[in-house]
Amino acid sequence: MAEGDSRTVVERSLDRTHVQTTLESVIEANRFTIAVVFPAVGAVILLASAEGWLPGWLAFNAGLLLFGMFVMRSPLLVGAAPLVDRRAGVFLLGLIGYTYAIEMIGVASGLPYGGFSYGVDLGPMLAGVPLALPVLFIPLVVNAYLLTVLVAPSLTTSALVRLPIAIAAVIAIDLVLDPAAVAIGFWAFDAGGVYYGVPWTNYAGWLISATVAVLAIDLAVDLEAVHARAKGCPFILDDLVSFVLLWGSINLLYGQFIPVAVTVVLIVGLFATGRYDHVLDRFSIG
Repeated sequence: MAEGDSRTVVERSLDRTHVQTTLESVIEANRFTIAVVFPAVGAVILLASAEGWLPGWLAFNAGLLLFGMFVMRSPLLVGAAPLVDRRAGVFLLGLIGYTYAIEMIGVASGLPYGGFSYGVDLGPMLAGVPLALPVLFIPLVVNAYLLTVLVAPSLTTSALVRLPIAIAAVIAIDLVLDPAAVAIGFWAFDAGGVYYGVPWTNYAGWLISATVAVLAIDLAVDLEAVHARAKGCPFILDDLVSFVLLWGSINLLYGQFIPVAVTVVLIVGLFATGRYDHVLDRFSIG
């Protein structure tokens, strides 16, 4: 390698490190706003949109929805960025392709989730599927994977234990998401369903997608590197905090108590990681 090329590589590395450090500082300084204020405001806006309390131009405004989503996703995106090397990037691209393909099949044929349609504008579409779909789906799987390995680090060293638990965590997340999304009209299933308007076939589809996605993530990353990164990044699970606050609140407001119970389980899991003990300390007596 020529000396000039070597300097270029070093400069790029320094630039990436500088950007990463800057983004981490911004997230760290605004954790409460990102993880608590945004989902709280989001829940109010979504409820007001669903109930017709907002003017048409503001109700389910796609720009606001996408902006809020990216802000709440930012702790995970920034936190996990150092784990994305060339190998992880290849798996991530494959998973993005799978996400689009399976959703397009679902919209066109009703398989494997059951017939459904989007009820609100979620931004630009690609063959009937929101272009932002990977940012909607993949972080949910990453959150479930991180929660699994951080709740029980010694137990989940075995893939035979780690993978089924992570897949179950993904399903648990959708047990919260889909009923709330149906309640506010984000999407609807053609034949309805016994679980707050969601058919059980949807969860058969999620089992397939969760298995594919969890396997891809597990093959993409090194478990020791995940633990090392998580140890040095206190906000890496804050996107899941935003998720449970936003969608758990909507389920509670609509009286959907089974999803609320699942939300509580996820919250217990978050505290079981030991990363949010300082929150409980503020309410301790003595």
